[in-house]
Amino acid sequence: MSDPEFSPRPHGIRRGAALTLAFGVVLATAAATNCLPHDEPASPRPLSAHAAAATVDREDVARAAAKAAAEGKSGTKAAEEVVSRSGDRWGAVYDKHEYEEFAKALDGEYTGVGLGARRAADGRIEVARVQPGSPAERAGIRARDRLLAIDGRDTARRPVTEVVALLRGADGTTVTVDLEREGRRWSETLTRARLTTETVTVDRLPDGTVVIRVSSFTKGTGERVRKAVREAPRGAGVLLDLRGNDGGLVSEAVTAASAFLDGGLVATYDVRGQQRALHAEQGGDTQRPVVTLVDAGTMSAAELVTGALKDRGRAVTVGTRTFGKGSVQMPSRLPDGSVAELTVGHYRTPSGHSVDDKGITPDLVTAEGAEKRARTVLSGLGGRS
Repeated sequence: MSDPEFSPRPHGIRRGAALTLAFGVVLATAAATNCLPHDEPASPRPLSAHAAAATVDREDVARAAAKAAAEGKSGTKAAEEVVSRSGDRWGAVYDKHEYEEFAKALDGEYTGVGLGARRAADGRIEVARVQPGSPAERAGIRARDRLLAIDGRDTARRPVTEVVALLRGADGTTVTVDLEREGRRWSETLTRARLTTETVTVDRLPDGTVVIRVSSFTKGTGERVRKAVREAPRGAGVLLDLRGNDGGLVSEAVTAASAFLDGGLVATYDVRGQQRALHAEQGGDTQRPVVTLVDAGTMSAAELVTGALKDRGRAVTVGTRTFGKGSVQMPSRLPDGSVAELTVGHYRTPSGHSVDDKGITPDLVTAEGAEKRARTVLSGLGGRS
């Protein structure tokens, strides 16, 4: 039995672009062993009217793939057609090679240029972060540069997930980005490379605040968050920055939440009609003041952490409404070796709030100067050096 997946790959993004979202957006199995639950009961039962409209029986997908293969056609394409017609917004089909890329992403590796993206307060897309040593950093691109277009495709009306997808691609291929900084516009052609990410960065501000920025939840992320909290000076407040965090392994998200909780509920979710629960580990820091920063790029497993800390009264949440990706996917191996990820349910925060299509509204909604406001709130909670 595997854990659910929380993978932000909307159906509107073409299949090839969806693959490039591998970094930080796939959950494998409960123990992250990459085994697939092909031996589970075949027919997931609809959980609600909403779920029924968005799910597809994986046996239907498998039969379509097998039939196409028997006729000498592509089983993967046949499976894609079934999923496409099903209305499953988050459903997707990947061939064997593509799914192997997802497995690499779980180890914190991806192929791209080292840019993170987010939607700014004015609605335009800007650079959220630049990975040290990446092609983007070598080209002089900085955080908060406006990202106007990618290979000639205007970014203004595209979801952040699709913008990230356009930046990803095969190792050694190029991508041209149009940028703007303080009124100056220019273009850079970058060569994609295999990059290893540091998903957790820790900074200590002059006032003693410890800022823990988490870009995604790949293997080891949760323990790195716990280590950062344990090593924070006594009495220092923590600013947990989940802006632009596109999700990842649920097990890692639960471990990260455990840094601030002493056991108890993190989330509930339904799989094939059965309700299950995710619980925090015991021994977390329950006294240190915490503020969580979120935005529209906070999605999936990052929303799970946000909801847990908010509902449990463990953190004040500041920023803008989160993405709203709270559906549960399960991977299933098809006869030709490809993998279908199909929606089988949805998860809820400890208070019973459904995240899917709704997101999480922060306690303090603010777009401009969100980090400054968050630090003010943290100071009011008693955080000190």
